[in-house]
Amino acid sequence: MMFRTAKTAILAATITGLVFAATPAKAEFINILTGGTSGIYYPIGVALSKVYGDNIKGARTQVQATKASVENLNLLQQGRGELGISLGDSVKLAWEGDADAGFKAPLKKLRGIAAIYPNYVQIVASKSSGITTLEQLKGKGLSVGAAKSGTELNARAILGAAGLGYKDLGKTEYLPYAESVELMKNRQLDATLQSAGLGVASLKDLSASMEVNMVAVPASVVKKLGAPYVEGTIPAGTYQGQTKDVPTAAIVNFLITHSDVSDETAYQMTKLLWENLPALRSAHKAAEAIKFENALQGMPVPLHPGAEKFYKEKGLIK
Repeated sequence: MMFRTAKTAILAATITGLVFAATPAKAEFINILTGGTSGIYYPIGVALSKVYGDNIKGARTQVQATKASVENLNLLQQGRGELGISLGDSVKLAWEGDADAGFKAPLKKLRGIAAIYPNYVQIVASKSSGITTLEQLKGKGLSVGAAKSGTELNARAILGAAGLGYKDLGKTEYLPYAESVELMKNRQLDATLQSAGLGVASLKDLSASMEVNMVAVPASVVKKLGAPYVEGTIPAGTYQGQTKDVPTAAIVNFLITHSDVSDETAYQMTKLLWENLPALRSAHKAAEAIKFENALQGMPVPLHPGAEKFYKEKGLIK
């Protein structure tokens, strides 16, 4: 009788184990926060989404188009995304809680995954406007990006360092990239400032549709801005009709997560990023500038422990 009872218990335990084994684990949801669909954040996010969906067991991925840097960081703080792309100055201001930049309080849940490619401040004016320098933006119509976006924060900084403000412009439009380009095509706007990787689709479209001038950001202005801004160059031929290199300001983009994302998920997101760079480079030329040796360069927030574990394994952190 005791033998039968023990046998029954073992059988029951085996059946129970099989039931649990057959029950799928809770699906891992990874929402990737990007930017407008005509920018560079979006195709990079789409490429990452496929990489994660294909390689993280049970993962369900989604790409969300947003107003980019500032909105992404606020959504991460609220737990409404697992990974976001953002400009370095926006991340720094979010960590500090700069209300003027769109952060009502310090966003202390933010955690770093990696530094990726630099954004270049690209100021493009219609040839008919006659604008060739920053000073000539006075009295003209300029789109500075969506209000309180990373691009708009860059616009404020660049104009300020050049001794200008929105009050000096003839008209200030707060529009995403594609909408800015449409206004320029319709002769309703003189210039657009776009902070993006080289070869952004919106400016390729604009330069193919009308004659434009690339407006330089001189080294003296970049020096006045200081970190996290550095000198950059938009190489000749990046856009149609651009025959010369154009000096400008550059600023690094970061992949950011938050402290509630599990260590394992953050580890996998970091590992798979670096193991699948060809997929990102196929998504957009700007990703060619993503270098492993620069992964931690200028990180404005603490690393996520999962990311830190990966970099220690690879010897980037001793």
